[in-house]
Amino acid sequence: MASDLEQALLSVWKQALVEDARTVTLADKRYPVKRTSKSRLRQVDFEYEGEKLRGLEQNPNTDSRWAKLAREGKKVMQFLNAGKYIANVANGSVQFYGRRSEH
Repeated sequence: MASDLEQALLSVWKQALVEDARTVTLADKRYPVKRTSKSRLRQVDFEYEGEKLRGLEQNPNTDSRWAKLAREGKKVMQFLNAGKYIANVANGSVQFYGRRSEH
């Protein structure tokens, strides 16, 4: 069974990358989808249970395996908390990095 955090990340990914929404709605709050200044990647700053998180569209012009998926046309978004990558969503599948504390 998917955790609430997993569902939240999937929702942000879907709204920002799949539906190409200008705002993301999560727990009755709206967050703007912005573009990064240099690469024009979609970015969403949002809160989940009091934690500030950022969803960032994967840059296809890097050497990571996630960038390779993005180059192949997959929708990939990385998620950060306090500047550290905590998870990604690639084509609707969530992968968490390392161990995480339950919220």
